[in-house]
Amino acid sequence: MASATASDLQTSPQSVPAPATTSASTQFPPINIGTRRSALAQIQARAVEEALKKAFPDRIFNICPVLAQGDKDKVTPLQQLSQGENAKSLWTGELEAMLEAGELSLIVHCLKDMPTQLPDNLTLGAILEREDPRDALVLSPKLPKDTTVATLPHGSVVGTSSVRRVAQLRRLYPHLKFDNLRGNVGTRLGKLDAEDSPFAAIILAAAGLKRMGLDSRVSQYLSKDNGGMLFAVGQGALAIEIRKNDEVIKGMLGKIRCERTTRATSAERALLRALEGGCSVPIGVETSWRGGKTLSVGAQPAKDYDKHGDAVEEAEPNLDDQELVLKTLVVSVDGKEFVEYETARKVHSVEEAEVLGTDVAKILKDKGADKILEAIKHEKQWAAKKELEKIEAGS
Repeated sequence: MASATASDLQTSPQSVPAPATTSASTQFPPINIGTRRSALAQIQARAVEEALKKAFPDRIFNICPVLAQGDKDKVTPLQQLSQGENAKSLWTGELEAMLEAGELSLIVHCLKDMPTQLPDNLTLGAILEREDPRDALVLSPKLPKDTTVATLPHGSVVGTSSVRRVAQLRRLYPHLKFDNLRGNVGTRLGKLDAEDSPFAAIILAAAGLKRMGLDSRVSQYLSKDNGGMLFAVGQGALAIEIRKNDEVIKGMLGKIRCERTTRATSAERALLRALEGGCSVPIGVETSWRGGKTLSVGAQPAKDYDKHGDAVEEAEPNLDDQELVLKTLVVSVDGKEFVEYETARKVHSVEEAEVLGTDVAKILKDKGADKILEAIKHEKQWAAKKELEKIEAGS
C-alpha cells in the first residue's frame, strides 16, 4: 500500500457523512467509509478506498472520519479509561453505532483494535493483505543509532501504552523502566524527540510507521528471534466491518480480501477469544507460513528479481500445502511468570484456522496461562475501581 503523510489528507471537519445520493453517472449510491480521525487511520481508509476503486471504478466512495472515544482522552492509561473492561470498544463504539444506523457502509479498522466478539448484526466483511506485523523500537536522537533494546542503558525509560509490550520487555530486560505513552504516531514521536524527553526509546507498530512513510525511524524490528517480542493479535492487518445482512458490500469486499492473512489472523483471534483477552492483556503471537518461499514474519511472499532488477513472476506453492506456524506467549504484568507454546499445522480454511487457535489456547491454559490472565483481570478491575473512587472523591 502506498504511504502518505498527514499533509496529503484533505479531511473535512464534518465527521458525519452527507445523506447518500445516487450518482447521476453510475446510478449507484455512494459507499461511505468510516474511520477514526487520526492521520494514520485516514491513510488506511484511503488505501481501502483505492483498492475498492480499482475493483469498482464505477462507484463513488466517501471517507467519513469520526472521533472515537479512545481518541478524545489521550492521557488516561487505557486500563483506567476502559474501567477494567475490554478497551477495544474505545476505538469502535461510535463507528459501529453509525454503521448500524446506516450512516456508514463499512468501517476500516486496525484488526488488532477490534474486539473478538462483534455486535450481533455486524460482522467482519474482509481482512486485507497484512503489512509488517512486528513491533518496532524507535530510539531517541540522543542515542547511538546502533542501539538495540538489549543494549539500552541501564534505567532507560521506554514509552508505550501497551501492557503486552511492557510485560514481555520486563521479562527479558529487567534493567529497563517504562512509562505510559499515548497519542497518535506523530504525537508519540514528538514526545520522544523533545529536548527534555524522559524517553530513551518508544515501541510502535512497524505497520503504522511504514504506512506513514516513517520506516526510516525504525531502529530495530522486534520478533521472537530478534529482541524476544511477539506481536499483538491482528497487528498489521486492516479489517473491514459491515452489516451482517449487507450482501452487496460483502460481495464487493470479496474482490480485495486476502486469504493468506485471513487464515493467519483468524487463528490469532480464535486464540485470543478462547483466552478471553482484551487489547490490554499481555498475549503475544507470531504467525508465519512454512513450505513456501522464505518469508519475513507475517509478510507476503517476496518476488524474485532477474539480473535487470525486474520482478520475476513465480508461482507460490498452494496455500493449502503450507503450514501455518503459530508461536504464542502469555506473560504476567511484572514479567516474572510466563507460558509459551509453538506449533504448526496445515489449515485449509478459516474454520480450520480457528480450530488451531482454540486448540492452542487450551494447551496454554493447561500450562497455567489461565491463572496468569485471571490475576491480571483482578488487578485491572481493582485499579479501575480505585481510580473511579479517586475521581468521585474529587468531584
